[in-house]
Amino acid sequence: MILMTYTPPLPLLLTGVAGVAGYNAFSYLRRRYGDRVVAVRRTDNWPLALPGIVPCDLDDFEQVQRLFEKYQFAAVLNCEGTCKLKSCELDPSMARRVNITSVENLLRAMRGTSTRLVHLSIDLVFSGVGPGNIREDATPDPVTIYGSTMAEAEQLILTDKSEATILRISLPMGVSFNGHAGAIDWIQSRFKKHRPATLYFDELRTPTYTDCLNPLLEEVLARELPGLYHAGGTRRLSLYEIAQIVNRVGGYAPEHLMGCMRLEAGPIPPRAGDVTMDSSKLTAALGHQPFDPWPLDPDMVPTHRDWHQERPTSGFQGSPELLAKVLYRNPQRRVLLGDDEPTLAS
Repeated sequence: MILMTYTPPLPLLLTGVAGVAGYNAFSYLRRRYGDRVVAVRRTDNWPLALPGIVPCDLDDFEQVQRLFEKYQFAAVLNCEGTCKLKSCELDPSMARRVNITSVENLLRAMRGTSTRLVHLSIDLVFSGVGPGNIREDATPDPVTIYGSTMAEAEQLILTDKSEATILRISLPMGVSFNGHAGAIDWIQSRFKKHRPATLYFDELRTPTYTDCLNPLLEEVLARELPGLYHAGGTRRLSLYEIAQIVNRVGGYAPEHLMGCMRLEAGPIPPRAGDVTMDSSKLTAALGHQPFDPWPLDPDMVPTHRDWHQERPTSGFQGSPELLAKVLYRNPQRRVLLGDDEPTLAS
């Protein structure tokens, strides 16, 4: 990983601070640029009433318009989106409000300005019926309401603001504000409570450390990089393998991890298959590889389905403290930059 310094246009608006990608990006950018970085939360999400975060419902254009008039944003990092698969299936109108109407309102507020836009989309715009390693020119074919609304939002941006940058990310691995918004959060919460966690053998993703995603977003905001890019990590992992890593590195009881194929699960929500992404276009455009593999240590990568049951009697010993240091955070980046734990700085 090459460390470079880029300064985005300021002031900067960041949306979606309740999610893992947005929360970590705001913490990182707020530390670097102070009150020139402003984030928005939904008006009913009162626990996020912290310095630098203001209430605004992005599906309400009048609220969005007042926000832009007040701050005169030079750039927008749009991390907004509800990724709750089952909730989206059961309430498609809610999914449209959060994932599509919010984008329509942001585009409307930016129309006629030079405001730079970087928008985060997702690998789940694909069904994953093929062999993975998906490139940007593949046609989206989502199997969920979440994926279809995110794909529609992409098209709105490509049509209305062609100079914008769209990054399709996978699973961002980092801390969350509420402690249960991320993949690691949910899996670990089951193991902590001595409850089973069932994950899929055949849903494959390309996760990334938020410690790598944060400086990438800063760089893309600072550079003119129009178009659509895949921003997946360098290591392909199934959801089951991710849970194996959390189980063993966290030192949790191995019997609580279960695995199954997607077809064995219930119909709601439907699940994608191999949605691993080929991100070579982004690497070529940047001139460097922005992502370290997750997890960084290859010895923490499962080699078979019972790998998590193997516990060395000496040397490596799993614990929640170790998990926090090496799965939520990128150990190499912390050494290089001396990063503290992510917090919402004032």
